[in-house]
Amino acid sequence: MPEIRPSFAEHYHERTKYKPATLASKSQGLDWNTQPSPYKDYKIGTVYDLKPYLTEEIQSDRDGLLASRWRRLSRLLFCSYGLTARVPTVSGESFYLRAAPSAGGLYPAEVYIISAGTPLLSAGIYNYQVRSHSLIHFWQDNNVWNELQKSCFGHPALQNTRMAIAITAVFYRSFWRYQDRAYRRIFLDTGHLLGNIAIASAIEGYQSSLIGGFADGAINDLLFLDKQVESAIAIVPILDLQDEEYVGRGQEARVPVQRSADLYKGMMTALPSTITNSYPKVADGQLLSYLHEVTQIVDKPENRLMTAEKIDPQIKIHDKYDFPFCTKVSTRTPSMDWGDNLELLENTILQRRSTRDYTGGRLELAELKAILDFTYQPQNYTDQGLDGSPDHFDLSLIETFVVVTGVENLEEGCYYYAPKSQELRQIRFKNFRDELHYLCLGQELGRDAGAVVFHTADLKKAVAVYGDRVYRYLHMDSGHLGQRLNLAAIALGVGVSGIAGFFDDLVNEVLGIPSDEAVLYITTLGRPR
Repeated sequence: MPEIRPSFAEHYHERTKYKPATLASKSQGLDWNTQPSPYKDYKIGTVYDLKPYLTEEIQSDRDGLLASRWRRLSRLLFCSYGLTARVPTVSGESFYLRAAPSAGGLYPAEVYIISAGTPLLSAGIYNYQVRSHSLIHFWQDNNVWNELQKSCFGHPALQNTRMAIAITAVFYRSFWRYQDRAYRRIFLDTGHLLGNIAIASAIEGYQSSLIGGFADGAINDLLFLDKQVESAIAIVPILDLQDEEYVGRGQEARVPVQRSADLYKGMMTALPSTITNSYPKVADGQLLSYLHEVTQIVDKPENRLMTAEKIDPQIKIHDKYDFPFCTKVSTRTPSMDWGDNLELLENTILQRRSTRDYTGGRLELAELKAILDFTYQPQNYTDQGLDGSPDHFDLSLIETFVVVTGVENLEEGCYYYAPKSQELRQIRFKNFRDELHYLCLGQELGRDAGAVVFHTADLKKAVAVYGDRVYRYLHMDSGHLGQRLNLAAIALGVGVSGIAGFFDDLVNEVLGIPSDEAVLYITTLGRPR
């Protein structure tokens, strides 16, 4: 029998691995004259300036409702993706950081708002102009919401609201620096953004949902995108929980938009694409575009079970490495206090920075527990007003490992994090500091961190569930988790930095996991210098 070829997502992952023997030959100097702008400009449209609503000083309208709504929408966008810091450069030009981190500061994501017609935003399509913190209404159309619903195959979250965020990727912004491997980074960056949107929504009185399964071409056409340059990658319906129509319906109004194991969770958040096993020889430099093409959805997939839990009981959310001889450390801990109206959380989002240098000092076990608790146990924060079950595509496909080199009262080694049991299970007994330094491409962040968090996935099983499109879902979910790790660490004064460039196969060796397990993301935690 002929050998079954791996799916193209698996092929892409293998082809874009960093390896010590080939990394130097693949690397090339950057042409700074072709560096893309991280901003998109529109020449025509109605501009809505959101900057005045970032303060409390603006004069309210007669009843205060519209001003309050504008303020909440302004804060939602600003906390999700706004400019939060200015950094001087050698050239004398200023570089601006955003609320969501991005590999190399390239910011490939664009944010649009699609409105069915609200008291603030008339029907049509708006682009969030990050540089000026404004919205530009570049397309007015009363039919856009119907087209959005049709393109998302009637997703129920769109029946309960009249506003949605559409996130797109401008591929060359990241490809310019990272070539084909940029596809990984683009979706990790988008995951950071999705994490911010989910949290900022809760802070500002919204409820966000998540749609990853949609007709790509139809959404691209709806947004008037040049599909050779930019493409939609996620839709986020936003429900205004303070809307008088919603509030007036009372508690029963919450039923249609329940999350978690309720009405539609997992049904349509992540739809499958086809599995591409037959493909031509794709040259370097074309892997990114080919993978994106084969992961697109044209029509709604057949009505098969969509979640890993329903398709294969062996893939459901589970806790692995439950050996009787395994050292187990409970991570149960009091939840972090984010202050009145989540004020401390909002401040943390705006103050978040990726740490560039660690001292090598040790972390406290209580700090690591608190970081894991906020990231993986969101149900512990519902009493503070946060969503206890924020939308992900499918966390059952992602495994978490923590390599400890410097945490007080925690033995050095590699631990598997069991989210259901809320415990760390030691599976390897060694100080991996030197290996971490090397596998992180010689970055001192790996060497000097006190703990390093790894996200991995069985890519073959994941493709069997969602087709090649799962490659998007896995990286966005990893980025979403990474952003929660970021925020918890910063709030505690712990340094944190995500790393998407690493020697893939060496990570598998350190973790002691099968060679075909895909490493998705690394987050380092340490004492900031």
